[in-house]
Amino acid sequence: QVQLVESGGGLVQPGGSLRLSCAASGFPFSYYAMSWSRQAPGKARECVASINSTGGPTNYADSMKGRFSISRDNAKNTAYLQMNSLKPEDTAVYYCKTQIWGIDYWGQGTQVTVSS
Repeated sequence: QVQLVESGGGLVQPGGSLRLSCAASGFPFSYYAMSWSRQAPGKARECVASINSTGGPTNYADSMKGRFSISRDNAKNTAYLQMNSLKPEDTAVYYCKTQIWGIDYWGQGTQVTVSS
């Protein structure tokens, strides 16, 4: 059973940093690309960053380039999203995702709130 569990969200002031984690189980993690998406209230879910099965190359949405960094540790079956220079508009629920045989699997999400 594929399971993705996000953690690391919370309340942070503008300009601050957070590191999100996505613990994966139930599938051979090192074989599959991973991605992070986010959904703000009233908005569509958008892809933030993605990483291939071996840890590179990576892709980022334009608004995240230079601020966010996606990585993975295949030995720990975990993907990460390092978020720096956070802005209020980064407030959203952040989800990790993988796709196996054409099926998308999502975690339950972790809330990130950027506010002073």
